[in-house]
Amino acid sequence: MTPDHARNMRLIGHCDQGGRADGIQVMVEKGFAYIGHLFSQGFSIVDVRDPKNPKPAGYVAAPPNTWNVHLQVADNLLLVIHGKDVFADAAFADEASYYKASAGTALGTAAPTTARNWDAGLAVYDISTAGQPRRIGFMPVSGGIHRIWYTGGRWAYVSALLDGYTDFIFMTVDMSDPSRPREAGRYALQGMHLAAGEKPSWEPNRKFGLHHALVDGDIAWGAWRDAGLVVIDVADRSDPRLIKHVNWSPPFQGGTHNCLPLADRDLLVVLDEAVLDDFEDGLKNIWLFDVKDPANPIPVSTMPPPMDADYPHKGAHYGPHNIHENRPGTFQSSSMIFSTWQNAGVRVFDIENARQPKEVGALVPPPPRSMMDQRPGKKPIIQTCDIFVDKAGLIYVTDYNAGLYVMEFNG
Repeated sequence: MTPDHARNMRLIGHCDQGGRADGIQVMVEKGFAYIGHLFSQGFSIVDVRDPKNPKPAGYVAAPPNTWNVHLQVADNLLLVIHGKDVFADAAFADEASYYKASAGTALGTAAPTTARNWDAGLAVYDISTAGQPRRIGFMPVSGGIHRIWYTGGRWAYVSALLDGYTDFIFMTVDMSDPSRPREAGRYALQGMHLAAGEKPSWEPNRKFGLHHALVDGDIAWGAWRDAGLVVIDVADRSDPRLIKHVNWSPPFQGGTHNCLPLADRDLLVVLDEAVLDDFEDGLKNIWLFDVKDPANPIPVSTMPPPMDADYPHKGAHYGPHNIHENRPGTFQSSSMIFSTWQNAGVRVFDIENARQPKEVGALVPPPPRSMMDQRPGKKPIIQTCDIFVDKAGLIYVTDYNAGLYVMEFNG
């Protein structure tokens, strides 16, 4: 398999995930990759003990109309989200109809009047036997969960869609009994809680909802889509409180997706996700903020966009989607940032000089062999999605249609 473009990187392995080649989030633990699906519902397990020859090792189906797009692994536990399978719904065949409305409006949870036809909440699996998840717990959440941050111990952090709210909010989850996870506290921007009489101050086509938050110490760094960055004090997990809300959209395009704190350098990496085909939502950035004072985040630079091809006109999604999030037990660096750029593949940036980041590695896989995405107008163009870098430096990358890639960075 020959990449369309490679610089200081090489492909060493590939797997079609047992024919379910659509992938979103990937976690690797004890020689097995756990991969959430975008179109196949459920999640898959891939044996990556030989990274040059990864093999399908299992699949766990989701309930009807439900997806398991995101998951987390720590402490011999696998946490998996349950939410509405949005793109199986004909109402969202045009992706823009989901991204240009609040989730509560789009999914009917802001002012609920009908029963759900999907499963909603947080599932917990025991994976003490590697590659063999055994479900042990579940926490119902009225509208579902989008993404989780869990690195072990007592606390997990989720973006939760609750009845009566406009969109996903921040929730702390007590995992002290993994068989019975429970909500401990929550935080929402003022104007999100419709059932309490609040009124949004933003336009209806703006997604003011949490994608997810990364927690470092007692601070949660929340990527709040079109609302930008929301910094939250979680010293009291039962009572999260706002430190600062900063939004740069407009004039920029919104879609904030990841916030990665680099505590040793007082920096924060913030990624705005490209969500629409054919460059409809314009250039999205990966930003660097100075967060020496968490109450006063200051932007200092952006990563340079790929320049080796005309990606804005290549088709499908172009722009950032995800970054490797420096999880404990994985590759950790405060100077190297690994990112996915959808039709522009994987990009590696050196941010040693925070004011002048530079690209030092890239790999664009070839077009997918077949399409898992059957929505109208979708084209066979690479769409790199999530990225996970293990402690040894091996890079695991998912795609919406093309399966799991294993890569090396040689820079």
